[in-house]
Amino acid sequence: MERSLLLVHAHPDDESIGTGATMARYAAEGARVTLVTCTRGELGEIIPAPLRHLTPGELGEYRTGELARACAALGVSDHRFLGGAGRWRDSGMMGLPDNDDPRCFWQADVDEAAAELAAVIREVAAGVIVTYDANGFYGHPDHIQAHRVAWRAHELTGGAQAAKFYAIAMPRSVLQDAARLPADSRFTPITDRFGGVPDDQVTTTIDGTGYLAAKLAAMRAHETQIMVDGEFFALSNNLGRRALGTEFYTRLTPGEPDERDLFAAAAPATG
Repeated sequence: MERSLLLVHAHPDDESIGTGATMARYAAEGARVTLVTCTRGELGEIIPAPLRHLTPGELGEYRTGELARACAALGVSDHRFLGGAGRWRDSGMMGLPDNDDPRCFWQADVDEAAAELAAVIREVAAGVIVTYDANGFYGHPDHIQAHRVAWRAHELTGGAQAAKFYAIAMPRSVLQDAARLPADSRFTPITDRFGGVPDDQVTTTIDGTGYLAAKLAAMRAHETQIMVDGEFFALSNNLGRRALGTEFYTRLTPGEPDERDLFAAAAPATG
Protein backbone atom coordinates (compact mmCIF):
# COMPACT_ATOMS: atom_id res chain seq x y z
CA MET A 1 0.00 0.00 0.00
CA GLU A 2 1.25 3.49 -0.87
CA ARG A 3 2.46 5.51 2.08
CA SER A 4 0.46 8.74 2.11
CA LEU A 5 1.39 11.70 4.31
CA LEU A 6 -0.97 14.68 4.63
CA LEU A 7 0.23 17.92 6.23
CA VAL A 8 -2.15 20.70 7.26
CA HIS A 9 -0.55 24.13 7.65
CA ALA A 10 -2.01 27.55 8.31
CA HIS A 11 0.01 29.80 5.97
CA PRO A 12 2.61 29.58 3.24
CA ASP A 13 6.07 29.22 4.90
CA ASP A 14 4.83 27.20 7.90
CA GLU A 15 5.41 23.99 5.97
CA SER A 16 9.05 24.78 5.26
CA ILE A 17 10.00 26.00 8.74
CA GLY A 18 8.32 23.25 10.72
CA THR A 19 8.21 20.21 8.46
CA GLY A 20 10.37 20.91 5.41
CA ALA A 21 12.96 18.21 6.04
CA THR A 22 10.25 15.66 6.81
CA MET A 23 8.39 16.48 3.62
CA ALA A 24 11.53 16.32 1.50
CA ARG A 25 12.65 13.03 3.02
CA TYR A 26 9.37 11.21 2.52
CA ALA A 27 8.88 12.64 -0.96
CA ALA A 28 12.38 11.43 -1.93
CA GLU A 29 11.60 8.00 -0.47
CA GLY A 30 8.56 7.68 -2.73
CA ALA A 31 5.75 8.41 -0.28
CA ARG A 32 2.79 10.45 -1.42
CA VAL A 33 3.15 13.83 0.29
CA THR A 34 0.16 16.17 0.20
CA LEU A 35 0.24 19.69 1.64
CA VAL A 36 -2.98 21.49 2.50
CA THR A 37 -2.58 25.18 3.33
CA CYS A 38 -5.52 26.87 5.04
CA THR A 39 -4.92 30.49 3.98
CA ARG A 40 -2.74 32.43 1.56
CA GLY A 41 -1.11 34.40 4.40
CA GLU A 42 -2.48 37.75 3.32
CA LEU A 43 -1.58 39.48 6.60
CA GLY A 44 2.04 38.38 6.96
CA GLU A 45 4.61 41.06 7.80
CA ILE A 46 6.66 41.78 4.69
CA ILE A 47 10.42 41.78 5.20
CA PRO A 48 11.89 43.11 1.90
CA ALA A 49 11.35 46.87 1.67
CA PRO A 50 10.72 46.80 -2.11
CA LEU A 51 7.70 44.56 -1.56
CA ARG A 52 6.06 46.40 1.31
CA HIS A 53 3.69 48.16 -1.06
CA LEU A 54 1.78 44.91 -1.57
CA THR A 55 -1.82 44.98 -0.37
CA PRO A 56 -3.12 41.95 1.55
CA GLY A 57 -4.70 40.55 -1.59
CA GLU A 58 -1.53 41.11 -3.58
CA LEU A 59 0.57 39.58 -0.82
CA GLY A 60 -1.63 36.48 -0.78
CA GLU A 61 -1.06 36.08 -4.50
CA TYR A 62 2.68 36.66 -4.12
CA ARG A 63 2.95 34.14 -1.30
CA THR A 64 1.11 31.59 -3.43
CA GLY A 65 4.02 31.82 -5.86
CA GLU A 66 6.51 31.53 -3.02
CA LEU A 67 4.75 28.41 -1.82
CA ALA A 68 4.90 26.83 -5.26
CA ARG A 69 8.66 27.42 -5.38
CA ALA A 70 9.09 26.04 -1.86
CA CYS A 71 7.17 22.88 -2.70
CA ALA A 72 9.33 22.40 -5.79
CA ALA A 73 12.45 22.68 -3.63
CA LEU A 74 11.06 20.00 -1.30
CA GLY A 75 10.09 17.70 -4.15
CA VAL A 76 6.39 17.95 -3.31
CA SER A 77 4.00 18.24 -6.23
CA ASP A 78 0.62 17.85 -4.48
CA HIS A 79 -0.41 21.11 -2.85
CA ARG A 80 -3.92 22.40 -2.25
CA PHE A 81 -5.45 25.40 -0.52
CA LEU A 82 -8.23 24.29 1.79
CA GLY A 83 -11.51 24.91 -0.02
CA GLY A 84 -9.61 26.46 -2.92
CA ALA A 85 -7.24 29.44 -3.02
CA GLY A 86 -8.66 32.36 -1.08
CA ARG A 87 -11.59 30.45 0.45
CA TRP A 88 -10.44 31.50 3.91
CA ARG A 89 -8.30 34.52 4.68
CA ASP A 90 -5.39 34.98 7.08
CA SER A 91 -6.76 35.94 10.52
CA GLY A 92 -3.77 37.93 11.77
CA MET A 93 -2.28 37.58 15.23
CA MET A 94 -4.51 36.74 18.18
CA GLY A 95 -6.47 39.69 19.58
CA LEU A 96 -6.34 41.88 16.47
CA PRO A 97 -9.50 43.21 14.76
CA ASP A 98 -8.70 40.99 11.76
CA ASN A 99 -9.80 38.02 13.89
CA ASP A 100 -13.39 39.27 13.50
CA ASP A 101 -13.35 39.38 9.70
CA PRO A 102 -16.05 36.92 8.56
CA ARG A 103 -13.76 35.89 5.69
CA CYS A 104 -10.93 34.79 7.97
CA PHE A 105 -10.07 31.22 8.88
CA TRP A 106 -10.56 31.86 12.60
CA GLN A 107 -14.24 32.51 11.83
CA ALA A 108 -14.63 29.46 9.60
CA ASP A 109 -17.26 26.90 10.51
CA VAL A 110 -15.16 23.97 11.73
CA ASP A 111 -17.47 21.31 10.32
CA GLU A 112 -17.58 23.02 6.92
CA ALA A 113 -13.81 23.34 6.73
CA ALA A 114 -13.35 19.80 8.06
CA ALA A 115 -15.62 18.43 5.35
CA GLU A 116 -13.36 20.04 2.74
CA LEU A 117 -10.30 18.50 4.36
CA ALA A 118 -11.96 15.12 4.83
CA ALA A 119 -12.51 14.93 1.08
CA VAL A 120 -8.76 15.34 0.56
CA ILE A 121 -7.94 12.77 3.24
CA ARG A 122 -10.15 10.24 1.48
CA GLU A 123 -8.81 11.10 -1.97
CA VAL A 124 -5.18 10.59 -1.01
CA ALA A 125 -5.89 7.75 1.45
CA ALA A 126 -3.80 9.47 4.10
CA GLY A 127 -2.27 7.10 6.62
CA VAL A 128 -0.56 9.90 8.54
CA ILE A 129 -1.84 13.43 9.26
CA VAL A 130 0.46 16.17 10.59
CA THR A 131 -0.60 19.58 11.88
CA TYR A 132 -0.28 21.59 15.13
CA ASP A 133 -1.31 20.88 18.70
CA ALA A 134 -4.43 22.36 20.30
CA ASN A 135 -2.53 25.58 21.05
CA GLY A 136 -1.49 25.94 17.43
CA PHE A 137 2.18 25.49 18.40
CA TYR A 138 2.44 29.12 19.50
CA GLY A 139 -1.11 30.44 19.82
CA HIS A 140 -1.81 31.90 16.37
CA PRO A 141 -5.56 31.69 15.69
CA ASP A 142 -5.07 30.13 12.26
CA HIS A 143 -2.81 27.46 13.73
CA ILE A 144 -5.34 26.69 16.46
CA GLN A 145 -8.09 26.49 13.87
CA ALA A 146 -5.95 24.25 11.66
CA HIS A 147 -5.69 21.80 14.56
CA ARG A 148 -9.44 21.90 15.19
CA VAL A 149 -10.28 21.40 11.54
CA ALA A 150 -7.71 18.64 11.02
CA TRP A 151 -8.83 16.77 14.12
CA ARG A 152 -12.48 16.98 13.08
CA ALA A 153 -11.62 15.79 9.57
CA HIS A 154 -9.66 12.94 11.15
CA GLU A 155 -12.76 11.95 13.10
CA LEU A 156 -14.91 12.13 9.97
CA THR A 157 -12.60 9.79 8.10
CA GLY A 158 -12.22 6.99 10.60
CA GLY A 159 -10.09 8.45 13.37
CA ALA A 160 -7.24 6.42 14.80
CA GLN A 161 -8.44 3.31 12.99
CA ALA A 162 -7.71 5.00 9.67
CA ALA A 163 -4.73 7.32 10.21
CA LYS A 164 -2.12 8.35 12.74
CA PHE A 165 -2.31 11.98 13.85
CA TYR A 166 0.74 14.03 14.85
CA ALA A 167 1.37 17.53 16.15
CA ILE A 168 4.56 19.41 15.31
CA ALA A 169 6.70 19.76 18.43
CA MET A 170 9.93 21.49 19.40
CA PRO A 171 11.70 20.05 22.47
CA ARG A 172 12.80 22.84 24.77
CA SER A 173 16.37 21.57 24.95
CA VAL A 174 16.61 21.54 21.15
CA LEU A 175 15.10 25.02 20.91
CA GLN A 176 17.68 26.37 23.35
CA ASP A 177 20.52 24.88 21.33
CA ALA A 178 19.07 26.19 18.06
CA ALA A 179 18.90 29.70 19.51
CA ARG A 180 22.68 29.88 19.98
CA LEU A 181 23.95 32.17 17.22
CA PRO A 182 27.46 32.66 15.85
CA ALA A 183 29.20 35.75 17.18
CA ASP A 184 29.04 37.41 13.76
CA SER A 185 25.38 36.60 13.09
CA ARG A 186 23.28 39.28 11.40
CA PHE A 187 20.34 38.20 13.54
CA THR A 188 19.35 39.19 17.07
CA PRO A 189 19.84 36.57 19.79
CA ILE A 190 16.75 35.18 21.50
CA THR A 191 17.01 36.07 25.17
CA ASP A 192 13.62 34.80 26.32
CA ARG A 193 13.78 30.99 26.29
CA PHE A 194 10.04 30.40 26.44
CA GLY A 195 8.45 28.16 23.86
CA GLY A 196 8.77 24.58 22.86
CA VAL A 197 7.44 21.61 24.78
CA PRO A 198 8.96 19.50 27.56
CA ASP A 199 11.30 16.99 25.98
CA ASP A 200 9.29 14.06 27.30
CA GLN A 201 6.23 15.15 25.32
CA VAL A 202 8.01 14.41 22.05
CA THR A 203 7.16 10.93 20.80
CA THR A 204 8.67 11.00 17.32
CA THR A 205 11.96 12.18 15.85
CA ILE A 206 12.42 12.29 12.09
CA ASP A 207 15.97 12.41 10.77
CA GLY A 208 15.87 14.63 7.71
CA THR A 209 19.44 15.89 7.99
CA GLY A 210 20.15 14.69 4.47
CA TYR A 211 17.44 17.07 3.26
CA LEU A 212 18.43 20.19 5.18
CA ALA A 213 19.65 21.85 1.98
CA ALA A 214 16.22 21.32 0.42
CA LYS A 215 14.55 22.74 3.52
CA LEU A 216 16.78 25.84 3.44
CA ALA A 217 16.04 26.32 -0.27
CA ALA A 218 12.32 26.13 0.49
CA MET A 219 12.68 28.66 3.28
CA ARG A 220 14.58 31.03 0.98
CA ALA A 221 11.67 30.77 -1.48
CA HIS A 222 9.50 32.49 1.14
CA GLU A 223 11.37 35.75 0.74
CA THR A 224 8.59 37.97 2.06
CA GLN A 225 8.56 36.14 5.41
CA ILE A 226 11.94 34.55 6.08
CA MET A 227 15.56 35.69 6.06
CA VAL A 228 18.08 32.86 5.67
CA ASP A 229 21.79 33.23 6.43
CA GLY A 230 23.68 29.96 6.07
CA GLU A 231 21.89 27.48 8.31
CA PHE A 232 20.29 30.22 10.42
CA PHE A 233 17.06 32.10 9.80
CA ALA A 234 14.80 34.77 11.23
CA LEU A 235 11.32 36.11 10.63
CA SER A 236 10.32 39.77 10.65
CA ASN A 237 11.30 40.08 14.34
CA ASN A 238 14.94 39.35 13.33
CA LEU A 239 15.28 36.80 16.15
CA GLY A 240 17.62 34.13 14.81
CA ARG A 241 17.86 30.39 15.25
CA ARG A 242 19.31 27.44 13.41
CA ALA A 243 17.23 25.60 10.85
CA LEU A 244 17.07 21.93 11.78
CA GLY A 245 17.25 18.86 9.60
CA THR A 246 15.85 16.78 12.46
CA GLU A 247 12.17 17.49 13.13
CA PHE A 248 10.01 16.49 16.06
CA TYR A 249 6.41 15.46 16.63
CA THR A 250 3.98 14.40 19.31
CA ARG A 251 1.67 11.54 18.39
CA LEU A 252 -1.91 12.38 19.39
CA THR A 253 -3.35 8.97 18.53
CA PRO A 254 -2.44 5.82 20.51
CA GLY A 255 0.91 4.27 19.72
CA GLU A 256 4.38 3.43 20.90
CA PRO A 257 6.70 6.31 21.87
CA ASP A 258 10.20 7.00 20.50
CA GLU A 259 9.27 6.45 16.88
CA ARG A 260 11.72 7.19 14.10
CA ASP A 261 9.24 6.83 11.25
CA LEU A 262 5.83 8.50 10.88
CA PHE A 263 4.60 5.42 9.05
CA ALA A 264 5.71 2.85 11.61
CA ALA A 265 2.66 0.60 12.12
CA ALA A 266 0.46 3.18 10.38
CA ALA A 267 -3.17 2.16 10.14
CA PRO A 268 -4.58 1.76 6.63
CA ALA A 269 -6.82 4.65 5.61
CA THR A 270 -10.53 3.99 5.26
CA GLY A 271 -13.41 6.22 4.70
